Amino acid sequence: MNIVVLDGYTLNPGDLSWDELNELGRVTVYDRTAPDEVIARAQDADIVLTNKTALTAELLGQLPNLRYIGVLATGYNVVDIEAASSRQIIVSNVPDYSTYSVVQLVFAFILEHCHRLAEHSSAVHGGKWSSAPDFTFSLHPLQELAGKTLGLIGFGQIGRQVARAALAFGMNVIVSTRTRNVIDGLENVSYVELDDLFRRSDFISLHCPLTEQTKGLVHARRLSLMKPSAFLINTARGGHVVEADLAHALRNGQLAGAGLDVLSVEPPPQDHPLLHVPNCWITPHIGWATMEARGRLLQIATDNIRAFQAGTPTNRVDVR
Repeated sequence: MNIVVLDGYTLNPGDLSWDELNELGRVTVYDRTAPDEVIARAQDADIVLTNKTALTAELLGQLPNLRYIGVLATGYNVVDIEAASSRQIIVSNVPDYSTYSVVQLVFAFILEHCHRLAEHSSAVHGGKWSSAPDFTFSLHPLQELAGKTLGLIGFGQIGRQVARAALAFGMNVIVSTRTRNVIDGLENVSYVELDDLFRRSDFISLHCPLTEQTKGLVHARRLSLMKPSAFLINTARGGHVVEADLAHALRNGQLAGAGLDVLSVEPPPQDHPLLHVPNCWITPHIGWATMEARGRLLQIATDNIRAFQAGTPTNRVDVR
């Protein structure tokens, strides 16, 4: 089979091996593919793998040999699923590969907010500790997590692991989600309505999929409900947040800060409203990108192709 990887660089910049994938067919890997290059590169492909290169209905109509699309991510909105299904093209994604890596990043944001490690280290290297009259100093009031309330919006695999980590820190956990189940080890988690979560939380972390219902769910009115000491974390999808509203809230002290790994446009334009506001930590969509998580992603994507070739496709997202 002819297998084409349209944008392989972010998954494998050179520290992983394509060897197992190469055993499944004739493989061509492109680091990046522009929209006007898709047809030429995938024209003869039986299988296409894509991370962020969009496969629209128009493009799919010009790929007559295509029988399988592997999305190198959990989210699959880069593929027109309806168009793929109408052409009997199977589409699979890669679920649950980055859970622990995302949990780490959530708490990296939280702990940076509590202890300002980078800022304190910079001050020490700049000589401030050497010239201090006391054996210690702090640039900001420091916070302990025990007893604080973490509000989770969405409670899938990642949200549940964030909850477990929070409980280990001695935090209280409240959750807003459509399905309210009792989960082993998480019996002390409380389910609340969304506005109540914004009012009560010291930290809020988003872990829901991007849908018409969740798009823009963090907006001016809900931000106005937050404590001035509260901190917002988004490692899910940039579209959950009305970014101009968040920028305004941060400038006006409606909340203490935000940690964002995702934005509505990636990479962001230079005039993005959140790039120049105080107390806003932004990382370049790296929550998924530890070497271990990328290795799992590549392995599962390869296993998905192997299952497709055997006639038993797994992790399908084209079937409703």
